[in-house]
Amino acid sequence: MKKTISVVIPAYNEDECVEELCSRLKKVFDQLTNYEFTAILVENGSSDRTFDLLRRINNEDSRFKILQLARNFRMDGGITAGLSVVDSDALVLMTADLQDPPEVIPEFIEKWEQGYENVYGVVTRRRGTGPIRRMNSHIFYWVMGKLTGEFIPRNASDFRLLDRRVYEEVRKIEERNRFVRGLVAWVGFSSIGVEFVREERFAGESKAYTFPVIHLAVKGITAHSQVPLVLIPVIGFVIFAGSLLTLVGFSIDWLLFGVPFPGFGSIIAVILLMFSVLFLFMGILSLYIGSIYEEVKGRPNFIIRQAVGFSDSSPKANLSDPDDDGSPLSL
Repeated sequence: MKKTISVVIPAYNEDECVEELCSRLKKVFDQLTNYEFTAILVENGSSDRTFDLLRRINNEDSRFKILQLARNFRMDGGITAGLSVVDSDALVLMTADLQDPPEVIPEFIEKWEQGYENVYGVVTRRRGTGPIRRMNSHIFYWVMGKLTGEFIPRNASDFRLLDRRVYEEVRKIEERNRFVRGLVAWVGFSSIGVEFVREERFAGESKAYTFPVIHLAVKGITAHSQVPLVLIPVIGFVIFAGSLLTLVGFSIDWLLFGVPFPGFGSIIAVILLMFSVLFLFMGILSLYIGSIYEEVKGRPNFIIRQAVGFSDSSPKANLSDPDDDGSPLSL
């Protein structure tokens, strides 16, 4: 009996890429005849022709199934939606813009067959990216590494293969502040990296702007590290110790030399410094409080508008039929 592998691909406004993506995936599927493949394309609230093109692709090849979300739930929401319906021996996560080359999938499978349960792609080079994007990536991995104790391998991407045991454990995690890369690293299991060159986008516009990357970094840090919170009392103690030493020094100076020249400017500078540190600490606390707020609300990570190409027995989730008049279902 053939092993089954699903490929989960979030797609947001990728009408210029999805046809080429599916064409290249078909070649990989047809090349690896010892496996039974399914592609689950998560249409992530697109405003272009992405869904219409995916419907046509599904009509031509039933291996390509579609989850249409009610709106855009960002990359991790789209991945989570795909994870909710997978029922295969392994799955591959990748992007729809073809920066993750489908031709690397056979290398992932080879490592999986060797016994590794989390085979992740390691980006060695980023083609077609500007200096700001490369700088964002370097800063992101450096900060994540320092604050999480290299918990997430440097330059590891979401492009990866997960064994059933891994993705089922990740699927059980219901937190709302989701950083899938971090969740996969957290559950453990035997892991190995496969190096690849991240290609330039096949077409269309990149969604990896500076502020979304910063938001992703902040989400990853607050979800997987308490180091910023630990730094607050540490820095507070250092400032207290420095202030105490300064007070002792001024006292000795006053006893030996009398009242010094009034230092109005120095006093103002110290006050401004203390207030800036105080507001920095408040900002760190607000980020964690915001994450707690999202968890407490308990809203779903995604809402499925309709599912195309799924049989009643295959998905794990309770999906809506696109021909039904029922309301969208949330998971």
